[in-house]
Amino acid sequence: MIRDKKVKSVRFNQDQGCFTCCMESGVRIYNIEPLVEKLHYDIDVVGSVSKCEMLFRTNLIAVVSGGAPPRFADNILSIYDISAKKKILQVVFASSIRAVRLRRDKIVVALLNQIHVFSFPTPTQRLFTLETRENYKGLCEVSPLVSAEKQILIFPGHKLGSLQLVDLCCTEISISSAPVWIAAHKAEIGCLALNQQGTRAATASIKGTLIRVWDTATKNLLVELRRGTDPATVYCINFSRDSDYLCCSSDKGTVHIFAIKNTNLNKRMTLPSGGMLGKYGESQWALAN
Repeated sequence: MIRDKKVKSVRFNQDQGCFTCCMESGVRIYNIEPLVEKLHYDIDVVGSVSKCEMLFRTNLIAVVSGGAPPRFADNILSIYDISAKKKILQVVFASSIRAVRLRRDKIVVALLNQIHVFSFPTPTQRLFTLETRENYKGLCEVSPLVSAEKQILIFPGHKLGSLQLVDLCCTEISISSAPVWIAAHKAEIGCLALNQQGTRAATASIKGTLIRVWDTATKNLLVELRRGTDPATVYCINFSRDSDYLCCSSDKGTVHIFAIKNTNLNKRMTLPSGGMLGKYGESQWALAN
């Protein structure tokens, strides 16, 4: 990897077997086990890249430019066939793309105040657009499995600290339909995650001390996990493939691993719960960090 070229973002693919590394020198794709580079597109092909989304282990990737010098504007989504080494699709939006997510049958693109959902790959057409609160980070996740009962999309709701859920199987979303949302936090949501089946969602606020795990069907809180006591910026939350564990990373330079199926594995305070400590005394801490 070229040291003097800035890394703009890193992201796993849907089965967590690969990850993309977006750089000012292009984009690189790595296999995880064993850790080897699979391929790269250099700056002369794609320019500098700010965002890249794989479609499982297929030959299709979605790319958004960013950094210096960008080959394309950051409001352009490009889909590349890496086997044929050519661009097969380009979609232009009215403003900068904040995030892109792929399913085998859909493309989800987050802008500052909107989320656009497209059918994919043939034909590629806009299905609907969702209006959102200002979403600078482009926070959104979609369940990747076609075999799942529902196609769940999550993103910050209009109400402060809320999480909105949409089933993409229902493409006819009328103005009168009531939004489904969870009052997740009192502060703005700072990070979110969805398991592969779309049955569990995890959220952290911009405070970054607590992670809450929710049942997407019942909207019930399943477990509250404590990352720490000091405020932190949570960069990433991920479920294990079997949804038994959850990990998070932050600007504290640590990775915390929690058990969410057998929560007895998580650490707890040795002092009696309740009393002067209140809910803090009942906190579940990471089993490893």
